[in-house]
Amino acid sequence: MLPWVTSGKRGAPTVGIMTALPPLPTTVAATRVWTGAAFQPATVRIADGVITAVDTFDPAADLVLGDERMLLPGLVDSHVHLDEPGRTEWEGFATGTAAAAAGGVATVLDMPLNSVPVTTTVEALAEKRAAADGKLAVDVGYWGGAVPENLGALAALDAAGVVGFKCFLSPSGIDEFGHLDADQLGVALAEIARLGSILIVHAEDPSHLHADGPLGDVYTDFVASRPPRSEREAILAVIDASRRTRGRAHIVHVSDGGALDAVRAAKAEGVPLTVETCPHYLTLRAEDVPAGAAEFKCCPPIRDAANQDLLWQGVLDGTIDAIVSDHSPSTPDLKSSPDFGLSWGGISGLQTGFSAVYTEAHRRGVAIERLLPLFTTGPARIGGLGGRGRLAAGEPAHLVVFDPDLERRVDAALLEYRNKMSPWHGRSLRGAVEATYVHGGLAYAPSVGVVDRRGREILAGSASEAE
Repeated sequence: MLPWVTSGKRGAPTVGIMTALPPLPTTVAATRVWTGAAFQPATVRIADGVITAVDTFDPAADLVLGDERMLLPGLVDSHVHLDEPGRTEWEGFATGTAAAAAGGVATVLDMPLNSVPVTTTVEALAEKRAAADGKLAVDVGYWGGAVPENLGALAALDAAGVVGFKCFLSPSGIDEFGHLDADQLGVALAEIARLGSILIVHAEDPSHLHADGPLGDVYTDFVASRPPRSEREAILAVIDASRRTRGRAHIVHVSDGGALDAVRAAKAEGVPLTVETCPHYLTLRAEDVPAGAAEFKCCPPIRDAANQDLLWQGVLDGTIDAIVSDHSPSTPDLKSSPDFGLSWGGISGLQTGFSAVYTEAHRRGVAIERLLPLFTTGPARIGGLGGRGRLAAGEPAHLVVFDPDLERRVDAALLEYRNKMSPWHGRSLRGAVEATYVHGGLAYAPSVGVVDRRGREILAGSASEAE
């Protein structure tokens, strides 16, 4: 069964080309191939799971796409919580990477929480790697955690292959992953500078957050409990620390469009700073969230329509470097309270993120060409993943067959997540991933689900992928 009902401008419902997809093509041709700057007719040639050439259109290729379809590079998502080991009932490598493949994402970077243990030691990283073995539908790399207990000792995790380090400036929501204060942030970034790594930061200032506890079922009351000032003050603190230490910093899940002016100024000054936002901030609005609908709760929160316009401005003017899911699932019981102060904060968006943003972009008259770098090479640069997110010789053969005109109505119950929740449930989204190829092999097609698990580990520093 398809994970959504498709109906497009071409008329009757369709399952596209699923039954005609070759499992291991050596040549894939299309009249609309994303080459990094534009769409053009081309053929992608593949050997041993690697792109060997991108050259002129070949009508005799193993797979030739119709003119209505696009050939995209596999998307990259640098902000995903897969939660395994320890909280596999929340998600897991098997279900999470299946959802990634279904959404056209061929590479994900796994956050150091909410797994148990959190990835703050070499031993914890080894446990995570063991848990991933044999389960990957797409490629997976790992973030390490920077917490008060391991400051000054990040080099061992760096050498073990994490792509960088994640910290919180406010409570993370789980006791085992503590947050850094202002002084510790400076210490961490100085260490990051020495290592040549990156610190990705959950930027909310706890002094401007309301105390934990009941808030009721009105979403805007929850939004008021985490005001824009909290983000702005925390982002200014990161900018100041990065300026002083020259440590490379990245702000995760920016929800406050008003904070982007400070980011613009810092970038113009030469502060080594990047920022991301997420599909839920670009496509959902606080004023539209139903009472008690905990599937919409995340931290920082979804804000109002005027704020969303500011975020889109940041997308279009280049201030925002990446759009990533912050896929942060949980079990249904943690989302069961209608009180926004008591339910778990996290949105499941890995499978639907690209189509959700593409749908809103289409409504705003924004071309897909403006979006693709933010879903591919942008996240890859943040994670130090070289040329991933490109269709180019020497890169892994991660390909996505995408129909930009088909529409689908999301049914959360049919998504690939372990726990079937989505704030886009019931919404009609434009654009459909019809196939995802990973290392040259068919990984996912909607009519059959996961076809093969060819995903590999990515270990930073060694330029190696575990076979």
